[in-house]
Amino acid sequence: MVTDTQGFLLALLVHPANLQDNHGAVPLLGSLRARFPKLRHIFADRVYRGDKLRNAIAPFGKWTIEIVTRLEKVGTFKPEPQALVIERTYAWLGRSRRLAKDYEATIASAEAWFLIASVQLLTDVSQALKMQGQNG
Repeated sequence: MVTDTQGFLLALLVHPANLQDNHGAVPLLGSLRARFPKLRHIFADRVYRGDKLRNAIAPFGKWTIEIVTRLEKVGTFKPEPQALVIERTYAWLGRSRRLAKDYEATIASAEAWFLIASVQLLTDVSQALKMQGQNG
């Protein structure tokens, strides 16, 4: 899953459990480039560090991939804002009962339910902003 800096879904790719996320990132970022050709900077988790991913996505254009690493020492916790964005998105989407468990028999069905939950989230945010505008 790729989100914007607010945590709203930009691109999604559900893949089988036997495919590692760093391998699934290549087609996901390819589809992201097709939808958002001007996008240049991506924050990514530590699992995507190294040259393997950068080399694999080089044909898609120039990218800057910033790996978000934890700076805390053992026994302390310091939240990293960029890393918490995707976690917040998973929490938002996790409110959808259908996504709370893995019920889907096909990848297409799983992706569809993620997209439905994302549309519901955007609708809820839009309604909240509209109400805020009427009250404020």
